[in-house]
Amino acid sequence: MSRLAVPKTYKLYIGGKFPRSESGRTYEVATAKGAFLANAAKASRKDARDAVVAARAAVAGWTGATGYNRGQVLYRIAELLEGRHAQFAGEIASSEGISLAAAAREVDAAIDVWVWYAGWADKYVQVAGNGNPVSGPYFNLSTPEPTGVVAIVAPQASSLLGLVSVIAPAVVTGNTVVVVASETAPLSAISLAEVLATSDVPGGVINILTGSPAEIAPWLASHADVNALDLAGAERLDWVDLQISAADTLKRVLTPVTGVPAPSLDRIVAFTETKTVWHTKSLI
Repeated sequence: MSRLAVPKTYKLYIGGKFPRSESGRTYEVATAKGAFLANAAKASRKDARDAVVAARAAVAGWTGATGYNRGQVLYRIAELLEGRHAQFAGEIASSEGISLAAAAREVDAAIDVWVWYAGWADKYVQVAGNGNPVSGPYFNLSTPEPTGVVAIVAPQASSLLGLVSVIAPAVVTGNTVVVVASETAPLSAISLAEVLATSDVPGGVINILTGSPAEIAPWLASHADVNALDLAGAERLDWVDLQISAADTLKRVLTPVTGVPAPSLDRIVAFTETKTVWHTKSLI
């Protein structure tokens, strides 16, 4: 006796929970050959605003954690992703139209990215900060600190590796993020959200929206409670207008990149602010 298939409807990931879009909208996700895969939630402006509220509420706790603790949390994500390797490889292969072996290599690379950034969590301050030479009996120390809430348009062609490559460097310093996943291949993003929900990542630190980047990105770019904007995957959008909207609220902006951004210290410090402290030297 044949049984009826139960197609999965993938939801958003906001504040550590999995809500449907407040608009009730969904869209069909297809394989690279056009066959139906699943339904995904189509995020609205209200969903983007809810995600920013959740990200802002999580800033204090995540920023207040030690670098060592954040590194352990990121490493735990890598551990859980390793345990679901086959699932992610299958989703990537069907969504992106690549071989299972190539998809497996992409999962391996995504795990390695989490581990790479986890290792920097308690070290980047020593490299990016410094003691400044000044005249007089003073110490002058510069230290990078997280900027706050970062809105991200993830690379659209790489459903998992591209997503991880923009999330990890933002959160490792203590920022929280709202990320718009690949529109055509969102399954890995929501499966990653399921990993995050069962890991040690506090709710609200990473918020994942699916749907149309062209629809959602302008609201995030102009949102006054978003501190920075990463347009890594916005090369097909009117990203100049997004930059102009971001400038109205004095956001830091990273412009679009070609392909998947490689792990780098530059991406870690891109969304940090430098605090400089003066301290009098003892004259005794």
